[in-house]
Amino acid sequence: MVFGLRIGDVQAWLQAVLAMMAFCFASSSAYIINDIHDRHQDRMHPRKKTRPLASGAVSIGLATVTAIVFLAAAMAAAQSVNLIVSFVVLTYLLLQFVYTFFLKSKMLIDVICIASGFVLRAVGGAVAIGVAISPWLFVCTFTICLFVGFCKRRSEIVSIGDTSVAEKYRKTLVGYVPELLTHLTTLSAGVAIVSFLVYASSPRTVEHFGTDYLVYTLPAVIYAVCRFAMLSMTGRFADPMDLIFHDRPLQVTAGILIISTLVVIYWGREIQGWIQVQY
Repeated sequence: MVFGLRIGDVQAWLQAVLAMMAFCFASSSAYIINDIHDRHQDRMHPRKKTRPLASGAVSIGLATVTAIVFLAAAMAAAQSVNLIVSFVVLTYLLLQFVYTFFLKSKMLIDVICIASGFVLRAVGGAVAIGVAISPWLFVCTFTICLFVGFCKRRSEIVSIGDTSVAEKYRKTLVGYVPELLTHLTTLSAGVAIVSFLVYASSPRTVEHFGTDYLVYTLPAVIYAVCRFAMLSMTGRFADPMDLIFHDRPLQVTAGILIISTLVVIYWGREIQGWIQVQY
């Protein structure tokens, strides 16, 4: 909505909300199926053992019915937007099911699947409101989510601690040794930052927003990425969402980044013009 310059379009907001609901239902269905599949391994995790299915608080039958209801709700919401959104949601669900039953045990591919799922969510949002799907939508979303995925693996290893338990919980964690994850996190973080920098300074972006000021949000982007990596390595947080919801400096940085991005996109042209007149 923001980068597509549709923030004042009420109809676009309606389509975006419906698409968001479709992906919320779809991801909920996929996560339930994933928890059914992983319930035995989750019992070995210090935090995930309290999940409803792992702890036995919810039966497999009830969980299965709930997953089917959510899947149907996802397709109904997607269909209410348009046929392409329905196709994207189906593709997302197929990716999640293949990941749960086949690809989760494959090193590197598992994190690539996670990042690809977020790319499909972004694509679904774009086709829902009828804006162009820029290559940068794929590049920037994929690289930052790849970085978050490797950070998640690092958090899992630190939080479990015991290698033998980690192997029983998730086989790939044995291969994801801390040294390798440090390299992968550094690589993906660097690529994500450079991707944003190239996007922000590209002629297409400058023409679209009428200013090159988006590049000046880079310090906030670098701080957020570096702090996220730093905290993930400490093991203080169970997963990326736990980190985002509880780390105040990261929240402040995100707020600054959101406000500055809105100002640049919607008033940057006027601000740049005013400054040029003063000179």
